[in-house]
Amino acid sequence: MNAPWKPGAAGPRDPFHAFVCDDHSFDMVRAVAAEMGWAPEKVNKGGMRNAVQSLSITASPQILFVDMSESGDPLNDINSLAEVCEPGTVVIAAGQVNDVRLYRDLVASGIQDYLLKPFGADQLRDALANAQAVFMAPRDAAPERPHMAVAVIGTRGGVGASSLATSVAWMLSEKKKRPTALLDLDVHFGTDALALDLEPGRGLTDAIENPSRIDGLFIERAMVRASDTLAILSAEAPISQPMLTDGGAFYQLMEEFRSVFECSVVDLPRAMLIQHPHLISDVQVTMVVTELTLASARDTIRILSWLKTNAPNSRVLVVANRVHPGSPEISRKDFEQSIERKVDVLIPFDLRIASQAAKLGKTLAETAKGSKVGAACSSLLEEILGAAQADPDQPNGKTAGKKGDSLLGKIDFRSMMPSRRKDKATALED
Repeated sequence: MNAPWKPGAAGPRDPFHAFVCDDHSFDMVRAVAAEMGWAPEKVNKGGMRNAVQSLSITASPQILFVDMSESGDPLNDINSLAEVCEPGTVVIAAGQVNDVRLYRDLVASGIQDYLLKPFGADQLRDALANAQAVFMAPRDAAPERPHMAVAVIGTRGGVGASSLATSVAWMLSEKKKRPTALLDLDVHFGTDALALDLEPGRGLTDAIENPSRIDGLFIERAMVRASDTLAILSAEAPISQPMLTDGGAFYQLMEEFRSVFECSVVDLPRAMLIQHPHLISDVQVTMVVTELTLASARDTIRILSWLKTNAPNSRVLVVANRVHPGSPEISRKDFEQSIERKVDVLIPFDLRIASQAAKLGKTLAETAKGSKVGAACSSLLEEILGAAQADPDQPNGKTAGKKGDSLLGKIDFRSMMPSRRKDKATALED
């Protein structure tokens, strides 16, 4: 992710700090700072190293001048500076290396300007005036597209909800080029980072333990980058330590995602859904992932009923995953009749593609390009985007049964697989 200094961020802070390496620069910067009405004592000696140490324990200024003359690895040192700078800081660097590639790399990393030493007082004044104008400029206009949040819920363990969550996040970020956050709320056994061949880090654990720390800077530091447009927040919390939380941290994280990313994908375990129902309140699209089995039919009915009551404004998609090419446990027609609505997308089962994705550390959608599974994943993406843009006044879901019928009261699960039960009875008689 780019360096966290973003022009236009608000917040009380000192107007100017400087860290320089030599006496001549020290005297010149102090004099120009005084001319601009800034406190000369905010000009310090010590260069980049002192800047990183000082800003790690104090608030960042509006404008930061840092001398990189003693830096052996300028780009790495700039990244270290980015770790301790608050959003909104405008950074001017100075150094003795006259290299256009270095200049471009520094600007790409978030630096506002780079002054080649020795520089004059006029150059410094111009650079500081430009930095001041950048800081005072209004924030960028809000994005044309509103934030889209997608929750992925598996009806049962092992139906592949996490696999599809990572695939949806990858497709939104890579195919649609939308900055996307992936939040894995299975804090003990989550697999989203593993599926992307990433280390989960401690970001989610820290957020749960210290919700008050959650802000834009925390998001910048805590999330693990999968690509330029995809970041993930997950955990592998010790299974000997239960996570005691009221869910406030999760809600705050999703609020921060709305200001930083265009899309959020939340891998939401069933148990977390029950414990923290407020997490689904502002989600535009809820994806219920299931298999064509008797147990999944029962739990799909229960989850759909829960969503109708607790998240009436969320558009619900039912996705049948890992559908075998032979006869499934329940046919699609019988499954749809049992849940009283259509299955929106059917993802076929392909052991070779699933195994390859796991070995390569890539998402199912990326690995399955050009296959039936890949085509189904693309259809899923379009269904999600269509659901997010649907008229909220329209009925939620595509009903297959009669309106007003009770979901749980109408279904006779025992009659859904007569041939199997008959065979079993015959075997027992024999």
